[in-house]
Amino acid sequence: MLLSIMEPIAPDNYVAFTFFIGYIAMLAASVFFFIERGSVDDKWKMSLLVSALITGIAAVHYYYMRDYWLATESSPTFFRYVDWILTVPLMCVEFYLLTKLAGAKKSLLWKLILASTWMLVCGYIGEAFSDGTTGHSVTWGVLSTIGYLYIAYTVWFGEVAQLAEKSNSDAIKKGVKYLAWFVLVGWSIYPIGYMCMEGGWLSSFMAPESVDVWYNIADAINKIGFGLVVYSIAIAESNKKVA
Repeated sequence: MLLSIMEPIAPDNYVAFTFFIGYIAMLAASVFFFIERGSVDDKWKMSLLVSALITGIAAVHYYYMRDYWLATESSPTFFRYVDWILTVPLMCVEFYLLTKLAGAKKSLLWKLILASTWMLVCGYIGEAFSDGTTGHSVTWGVLSTIGYLYIAYTVWFGEVAQLAEKSNSDAIKKGVKYLAWFVLVGWSIYPIGYMCMEGGWLSSFMAPESVDVWYNIADAINKIGFGLVVYSIAIAESNKKVA
């Protein structure tokens, strides 16, 4: 039986603390994005709704994962990947919504969703079913990286980047570039955590319980930061229309 959200956290329980802070931060961001939908033009409301869904889904999972950790003191790998399998494809949806006005087709949307799903499924197999050998983690890590590289290429040089350039909007061009940096730098944090598990190349670098702290910080930066960039684009474009 999982514990209540009011269950006290020991001062030195940094894993539970980051789960709790992650929950509060994601919840606050979700409320903010949802309320701010009323401040932007209609064509940007869907983008902010998706941002609110990303952080809202994460908040629910962090609420549960915090209690899971306190009850079992084991990493909630399954529930973390459930969170990611829902939120990461939604982050890819944002690229489609931002470039839709420049001619993005639904085929782009589905390619990004499939690539992100492939990346996460392979990562989950590599992490959840680890046999403690380097061969297993490397094999599934490489397969997962294929999906990541496809997304990174698409947003930096491929269809997303090209559509952003055609948008005739400085806000969209800059915003997509900022989001591309999140994919390149922010998302690269996760493979570091992956390689720290038993059998990973960096398994001697970080204690298993520290990996959750690493993931929690990365999630907060990436998901909230992603939404704030989308929000800034929506506000800039809406204000331009008013002016």
